[in-house]
Amino acid sequence: MNWQGKTVGYAITGSHCTFAEVMPQIERFVDGGAKVIPIISQSVLTTDTRFGKSEDWRKQLKDITGNDIISSIVEAEPLGPSKLLDVLVIAPCTGNTTSKLANAVTDSPVLMAAKAQLRNGRPLVIAVSTNDGLGFNLANIAKLIVAKNVYFVPFGQDNPTGKPNSLVARMELVPETCYAALEGKQLQPLIIERFHG
Repeated sequence: MNWQGKTVGYAITGSHCTFAEVMPQIERFVDGGAKVIPIISQSVLTTDTRFGKSEDWRKQLKDITGNDIISSIVEAEPLGPSKLLDVLVIAPCTGNTTSKLANAVTDSPVLMAAKAQLRNGRPLVIAVSTNDGLGFNLANIAKLIVAKNVYFVPFGQDNPTGKPNSLVARMELVPETCYAALEGKQLQPLIIERFHG
């Protein structure tokens, strides 16, 4: 995919178990010629987990993109007036962020960036990663699926036996979904088989 001349906002929220899956997707944007602006939530900024240290993830993000990370609401606010981003993707997008986005809560850099993107009538792409996707959060996902300029990376149940409510996007489809979103199209099929085994 040719991303020459495009600016991609890449927002990451606290589904730490999927970080290793999304870093190669960011590299694909960069390799395709995109300017990638990284945006992170408070959880990504401050939380060390068994999946890695916050400092290491931030370093990797900056090294891949070559750009400073937006990590505060104040830093994210100018994305609206500047109309900087051609497309904004939130990958991974936690249930918490999905819920707030669907209910117009703007209390993080990622949510401020999303609000700015939608204000400008530009595509917002969501890659869900939530243990509650088929629970209480299903209503929020439904609200967003029918929202104008909102697109979803194809998703499915990642562990239907152990965690039947859990939904995770197929992260390797992030660039393809963003490419389709720039043309006003939802990548299909939307609901896919994610469980292997």
